[in-house]
Amino acid sequence: MRLAGSPCPPRSCLDLARSPTTAMDLDAMRSRVWHEHGVAVLPVAEITDPWLRQAVTNEANRRWGRRDGGVRHGGR
Repeated sequence: MRLAGSPCPPRSCLDLARSPTTAMDLDAMRSRVWHEHGVAVLPVAEITDPWLRQAVTNEANRRWGRRDGGVRHGGR
């Protein structure tokens, strides 16, 4: 039992009793990080405008390098 206002126990991939993070949980985390830190987390596959999707992909590649695996557009 947790007291109201007490911190949550730490999360671990070794905690087999915890269920996987849901899409709703991920969206709530994205919202929180945007409001608290000004960081936008956008799944590239959900960006419908091709120009904007490519611009976001290019910036991510510039900062962190190309992804291994995943869907690639443009035949490369």
